[in-house]
Amino acid sequence: MRIELATSPGSPERPNEDWVSVALPASGQGGTVVALDGVTPPSGEAGCVHGVPWFTARLGGSLVELSGSRRDLTLREVLAEAIRRTADAHRDSCDLSHVRTPQATVVLARWGGPEEEVEYLVLSDSTLLLLSPDGSVSAVLDDRLDRLPREALRTHASADALRNAEGGFFTAAADPEVARRAVAGSVPRERVSAVAALTDGASRWVDMFGAGDWAKCVALLREEGAQGLIDRVRELEAEAEARARTAVIRWKLHDDASAVFAEL
Repeated sequence: MRIELATSPGSPERPNEDWVSVALPASGQGGTVVALDGVTPPSGEAGCVHGVPWFTARLGGSLVELSGSRRDLTLREVLAEAIRRTADAHRDSCDLSHVRTPQATVVLARWGGPEEEVEYLVLSDSTLLLLSPDGSVSAVLDDRLDRLPREALRTHASADALRNAEGGFFTAAADPEVARRAVAGSVPRERVSAVAALTDGASRWVDMFGAGDWAKCVALLREEGAQGLIDRVRELEAEAEARARTAVIRWKLHDDASAVFAEL
């Protein structure tokens, strides 16, 4: 089994709000991948004294422990319990009802022995890629955010109205019920030879810059590793930054980027 992971802050002036981890059981059979992308709030009150990095570390730690030790729970149940635990850790000190309470996108993948299945869960705009033995790649995506009209997200107030709301998009925040909104499922273990989890700072190599498709992205991960993919993204961002001197760039120029690649 080969596993690589890498993470890089979007700016040295801000903490990295991504959180990634891999866990392998003592039995040597199976494993778990967790990737979180903390949602950076706009400046101003968010109702929490801890901040996003604290939240992603708490939530990520619970997800690793539960997905690895509680095989009797589905990944939706794992996510719901991890959100509940994290909320309980700051319920007495923070306003968890605030629309901008710390939150994150989620990618989970869990696999067992050769006769078992690969389970997956994606919530919001991070990406899970499944490589099959024949070389084809399937992308597991929660595209609700992408389906919203850009004008609906133009202001912080308009985006807040759609955050964790019916007809909008969903992230892991303080309500365990959001786990029901996640894209989740499973495929036979024999049909998956590798998995890759990407936060949107890394997946932009495909979905923003169009440098290749998902199959080429997996090929890049196999050849150059997780850090290699992030380095390629940084090169493209630098080129875009140079163009921004004479053009308006209407998206975050630099973002936290994380990638996990596991050959099963």
